[in-house]
Amino acid sequence: MKKIAILVSLLALAACAPRAVETTQSGSTVKPAPQINQQPEIFSTVTYPAGTSFLSRPDVQRYIDRKVASGQFSREEMEAFFANVENKPNIISIMDKPGTSRPWYEFRKNNVAGNRISGGVKYWNANEYAVTQASRVYGVAPEILVAIVGIETNYASNMGSFRTADALVTLAFNYPRRAEFFRKELDEFLLMAHEERRDMFTFKGSYAGAMGVPQFMPSSFRKWAIDADHDGQRDIWNNQQDVMASVANYMKQHGWKTGGKISVPVTFQMTEALQAKLDENTQLTHTVGDFKRLGMSVQDASVSDNEKAFLYRLEVAPGQYDYYLGLNNFYTIWQYNHSRLYVSAVKEIAETVARSR
Repeated sequence: MKKIAILVSLLALAACAPRAVETTQSGSTVKPAPQINQQPEIFSTVTYPAGTSFLSRPDVQRYIDRKVASGQFSREEMEAFFANVENKPNIISIMDKPGTSRPWYEFRKNNVAGNRISGGVKYWNANEYAVTQASRVYGVAPEILVAIVGIETNYASNMGSFRTADALVTLAFNYPRRAEFFRKELDEFLLMAHEERRDMFTFKGSYAGAMGVPQFMPSSFRKWAIDADHDGQRDIWNNQQDVMASVANYMKQHGWKTGGKISVPVTFQMTEALQAKLDENTQLTHTVGDFKRLGMSVQDASVSDNEKAFLYRLEVAPGQYDYYLGLNNFYTIWQYNHSRLYVSAVKEIAETVARSR
């Protein structure tokens, strides 16, 4: 308890200390890091015995040295933080579970089920002002905003229960395969806690460090989270105005076009050229006109030939596929989660919820 009291005092002092120069979207400021010489990589593949404290580890001490050298944190604050953070080995077990690629007909059954639709209607009705206001300000369709929080956290009912500090430190120091990514997110998290003037151990989220109703990583939080009601907090856990505005801001900043379509169905006879397009990554490198010139028929006359597009398919039954052109707004949603199945689910949830209200 004494350690925790010391930690809270240190964090309170840090939150009150003057920090100026770089301004964030929340209006908070952060002292910029001075230029320092390039340092060697702080991480290693050394496996430490279970129960080893983070503070006793040389790699953690190197990380603390780097944060202190940046001028943004004191050694006392960093040591208090690592003295109270907890290793979570079960997170590593979850991360190491082999990924599986499910066909659309299975993914759809698990993610676009009845409660996802009824829950969306209920959420929209309960938060109509927040949804409508965010849609109006940022130009993103309201049903898309609702669908994203539906698939992310089932409308705030499953936001994760891990302390974000524990999750990020565990992954940054005990998961070498992606340590670089999580080290950067840990950097962002420490700055985020300063900006929000909150105890670092009060933030909770998923096993991978994603937070709140929209499941923002700390870097996304710092860039895109919005204090919509101007109460001085970007509360994406409890304040639905902040939640909706943050999701809408993310979408707008990633290229959402108001009134634009997400995808359109197409028909064609498969050729070598079209197969090559189908095998490409999710990128807007071709136009609708390019696909038409390859013999494709687009089942929506309102789509301009100049619109950027890519070809993809969904397996609607074993061995049976429907084909689509993904358009600009598909790509925007895809940047939220790099999965074509995810985007397809968001689209269907959005359309069905909108019809069901």
